[in-house]
Amino acid sequence: MYITSSQGTKIAYHKISGKSPGIIFFGGFKSDMTGTKASYLESVCQRLGQAYVRFDYSGHGASSGKFEEGTIGSWLEDALCVLDNLTEGPQIIVGSSMGGWLMMLAALKRPDRIKALVGIASAPDFVEDLSHMQVVQEEVLAKNGIYYLPSRDSVTVYPITPHLITEGRTHSLLKAPIPIFCPVHLLHGLSDKDVPWQKSVKLAERLQSANVTVTLIKNGDHRLSERTHLALLEKSVYSLIDEAR
Repeated sequence: MYITSSQGTKIAYHKISGKSPGIIFFGGFKSDMTGTKASYLESVCQRLGQAYVRFDYSGHGASSGKFEEGTIGSWLEDALCVLDNLTEGPQIIVGSSMGGWLMMLAALKRPDRIKALVGIASAPDFVEDLSHMQVVQEEVLAKNGIYYLPSRDSVTVYPITPHLITEGRTHSLLKAPIPIFCPVHLLHGLSDKDVPWQKSVKLAERLQSANVTVTLIKNGDHRLSERTHLALLEKSVYSLIDEAR
């Protein structure tokens, strides 16, 4: 199914009806709603009877638009379109990698709706402060062109544009206290080679909520899609449902 955003983008989504609070999955950079974590969460919500939505940002998966034209701000607007038009009442956002950044921005925009957050290898401010991105920034901005950043598995290529970097800087979170006060659970693998686990610790320090938990997973990678990792994710979501009602 599709919903059209204010930007005219056709946003692909899948929704199941259920109890409040609803749960929304925010995917990562160049990932889509068919991934392991998004699909697993849907099965969890079906079993618990919770409402659930997963979707693709513009330029991702089955949604329209070109990936190279996307920015943190435009993908945030996609997420807010889904939140505002496809959900009702209190919501828990589960955000993976870039989705962990976008869920924070969404919570700041809709504090009355967002009652809890679960971050999986959260990557706020990744366009400027990850070590490999600092090199990319210099290359992209100097030449004003697209830099094709290969993934560590050499399977995926990430097009990095000057606009992605400069626009992304306007959504930085980690340079000041973050006025989010709902419960937050952050999961991060100690073996994450893409986003260091210290990122989640710093995020926890910046959040003004008094209810922030960081779980560091030994031998956990960036994806955290193994069976034991998914069980931890399910446990985090389950523990927050009563708090988010």
